Amino acid sequence: MSDTTFTSPRGAELFSYLPAYYEFSRVIRADGDAKGAEMDALYAALNETLEQFFVKTATWGLERWEAELGIPTDKNKPIDQRRSYVESKLRGSGKVSGSMIKNVAQAYDGGEVSVLISPGEYKITVTFIGTRGIPANLEDLKAVMEEIKPAHMSLEYKFTYLTWDELDKAKKSWDQTDALNLTWDEWEKYRP
Repeated sequence: MSDTTFTSPRGAELFSYLPAYYEFSRVIRADGDAKGAEMDALYAALNETLEQFFVKTATWGLERWEAELGIPTDKNKPIDQRRSYVESKLRGSGKVSGSMIKNVAQAYDGGEVSVLISPGEYKITVTFIGTRGIPANLEDLKAVMEEIKPAHMSLEYKFTYLTWDELDKAKKSWDQTDALNLTWDEWEKYRP
């Protein structure tokens, strides 16, 4: 066996299809490795292009999704917020219902959301249960919700915060908890 190793997985695969008498040929190995590298690049480009057809994996194709849905492209926003905006816009078509509003809100938040529709009060209340505090892209969510909700209904948003009861259950004082210097995600894992 030659000491020439393959840098390309597909080059090694191509070489495996050749007759055994090419096994020691550096020229054929180099040729197979070069062709394999081109095939690797082709397959990577094909996979990257395929990813653009799905909102959850789109990167450079996200602009096309936004243009199709009439969403202004803001490249300063994190890509996950842009994806959630597109996804919620896709979910927010058709007859408006509580489950539809919940799906749209969850697309933004990524956590559990509760929706309460009070027809007598002409009000829709969206409560963020799975996320502590105010979601990062709340303004985008508000814009989409205004587009899909019935015109005669008002929207109200409620948020979940750390409570004293949770501190009591953790058997920590506020000063002790503050000294831990935890992020919200770390606190979620830390608390009992």
